[in-house]
Amino acid sequence: MTDARTEAGAARRGTETDDRSPGGAPTAEAAEPEAGAAGAESAAAETVDVAVRERKAARRELTAAVLLVLVGAGVVLSVAGRTWAEGTALVHGSHIAVHASGNTINKATSALALLGLAGGLAILATRTVGRTLIGALIALAGAGVTVLAVQGARDTSAVDGEAAKKAAVEGVRAVDVSHAVWPWFAAVGGVLIVLAGLFVVIRGRRWPGMSNRYEAPAGRGAAARQRTATNADLWNALDRGEDPTR
Repeated sequence: MTDARTEAGAARRGTETDDRSPGGAPTAEAAEPEAGAAGAESAAAETVDVAVRERKAARRELTAAVLLVLVGAGVVLSVAGRTWAEGTALVHGSHIAVHASGNTINKATSALALLGLAGGLAILATRTVGRTLIGALIALAGAGVTVLAVQGARDTSAVDGEAAKKAAVEGVRAVDVSHAVWPWFAAVGGVLIVLAGLFVVIRGRRWPGMSNRYEAPAGRGAAARQRTATNADLWNALDRGEDPTR
């Protein structure tokens, strides 16, 4: 009877010994679930890191596009009121200086810059197709600004008009007409607006909208609960010895 109990105890000890290595550490079979769990956790963390990096990159692109529009429109509006062309009008034998600003030459330059500026702000409030359409509108506004600015750099009709007003005689032309550099600054601003619009058309669909940042707390809570449930399912599958990646 004693021998039978001794043999049974030895058998149980032998079984426990088989599950562990000579140093008391778990065998490869016992450590396999732990390695699988660590690998799954590492893969999940890597996926989250990639998503975070992509989201940050998209926000940087969105910020860059808005800044391009703001800078371009700001340059155009700041130089549109300056003197683009000047000359001299002959009034009763006297020489009177006349000049014309960018807004005098063509008011549409400032109007198109304001349109581009409004479109740049609208980028933040639109998404997908709407944002693409806004980008196309911004690019067209910038192209219009550029064309009008280049034309204004050679325009003399506005100065002639000012000369006719000074002389109070129709058909009087200004002489010694010269042009400033401000039209070319406006042209550069228009190019910046065009680049911003094209950037929105090409990449805008990937960018987050304003609603993503200011999402209601209830929405964020639901998303958090969904992530928690997903993680719980993952760990339960690992406990059952299943492969959660299948």
